Amino acid sequence: MKEFVISEVKAETAILVGLITNTQSEAKTKEYLDELEFLADTAGAVTVKRFTQKANGPSSVTYVGKGKLEEIREYIEMCAENEDPIGMVIFDDELSAKQIRNIENELKVKILDRTSLILDIFAMRAQTANAKTQVELAQHRYMLPRLQRLWTHLERQGGGSGSGGGKGSVGLRGPGETQLEMDRRIILQRITLLKQRLVEIDKQKVTQRKNRGRMIRVALVGYTNVGKSTIMNLLSKSEVFAENKLFATLDTTVRKVVVDNLPFLLADTVGFIRKLPTDLVDSFKSTLDEVREADLLVHVVDISHPDFEEQIRVVDNTLKELGCSDKPSMIIFNKIDNYHWIEKENDDLTPATKENIPLEELERTWMARLNDNCLFISAKDKCNIETFRKTLYTRVRELHVQKYPYNDFLFYDYDAEGEMV
Repeated sequence: MKEFVISEVKAETAILVGLITNTQSEAKTKEYLDELEFLADTAGAVTVKRFTQKANGPSSVTYVGKGKLEEIREYIEMCAENEDPIGMVIFDDELSAKQIRNIENELKVKILDRTSLILDIFAMRAQTANAKTQVELAQHRYMLPRLQRLWTHLERQGGGSGSGGGKGSVGLRGPGETQLEMDRRIILQRITLLKQRLVEIDKQKVTQRKNRGRMIRVALVGYTNVGKSTIMNLLSKSEVFAENKLFATLDTTVRKVVVDNLPFLLADTVGFIRKLPTDLVDSFKSTLDEVREADLLVHVVDISHPDFEEQIRVVDNTLKELGCSDKPSMIIFNKIDNYHWIEKENDDLTPATKENIPLEELERTWMARLNDNCLFISAKDKCNIETFRKTLYTRVRELHVQKYPYNDFLFYDYDAEGEMV
């Protein structure tokens, strides 16, 4: 009998490449590459090496300089000799078609940029027809200006001169159409079809939202992987998929939540991320409509992340682009169980950094800055969750009274004898 040999599937290995510029310091580049490594890990790739270069800006030809590209090529060749080949090289910014083609010719491995990596994760996470259509539209929009690298045989399809010894088959002579033109036409047709599908899905979503009744809509927004889905599961007692990976949530989930005697709708939305292309935001219009139509935004922040203030700015800017910056909102600082700080020695005279700030001081600072419009919780350890429920109840109740003034019988609490409290 033939024996089967079961071999382990090796994860693809990746090299990360970033730039240190006048506007992006070395520390900032390290943070961006940390995030890129997390993205690569979510997509299923293992990062083995990082390359950074100090430059005024990305080269229009090869993103990095000739010397750095040569250094990367030598490292890839060395790994190939040691029978540990590199699967891909991932660049921290969006690359043009020209840059991808030139880098591929030099390095002879798969080249990805930040956008294509995010799109790959989106394609992996998409579950519903809505999400799959949105991802496909975003992928086609990304692919359209980069078609040149997909085909090297850009010969005319049967084109050529008329009679005589001209090229081309009988019946196919004429101006012809290049493979590139054909592909562009096919992709444009596909984009038009997907847009039509999304319009139909939008109509269905609008109908669904109309049928939800007279309830306040609350949307959980924030950076990716800050714990929005975990909070959703806690409040709504549902089982929304939550994982310590980027973009675990891609489909908007809406659940009815009842706190005390007040029902409202809670929506879990797709997380935002730095350097997110506008095309991607446009493609996810119907998903982000839940944010646009919300009465209250609950902005969830991962307090344990070293650069959480930058993440708050990214989310605020994205909300501004969506036209939602003026909506009532509150900030929830999550993952206080994961917050770490380094205590300074008494004789240490160097200025204090972010790492030296204890959680209590951080709480006082943000409470003062936001006029107490924030809370510090741990969704994982269920710390401060009751305070969060009460605060959320108060905010939703205020909005309900304003929006549905003749439907306020919900709010009166009654004692055992049926008397109003």
